[in-house]
Amino acid sequence: MTVPQGAYAVDIRDGRVGVVMGRVGPYVQLRPPGGGREWDCPPEDLRPAPPREVLRARVRQRNAEGRLP
Repeated sequence: MTVPQGAYAVDIRDGRVGVVMGRVGPYVQLRPPGGGREWDCPPEDLRPAPPREVLRARVRQRNAEGRLP
């Protein structure tokens, strides 16, 4: 299944949710919601992220941003 650029997707290998940034060679590049380091995922290991998983990932990111050092 193809997930379009800019959409949220789940890497089924480890359950991480990311934003589809593009393709490099045979891989799809994902970035965590709110930014961070991109990772590569084979397209067969992606699925569209349901709204609850997108919300969960966004909340987790916001909570991490609000922590004091």
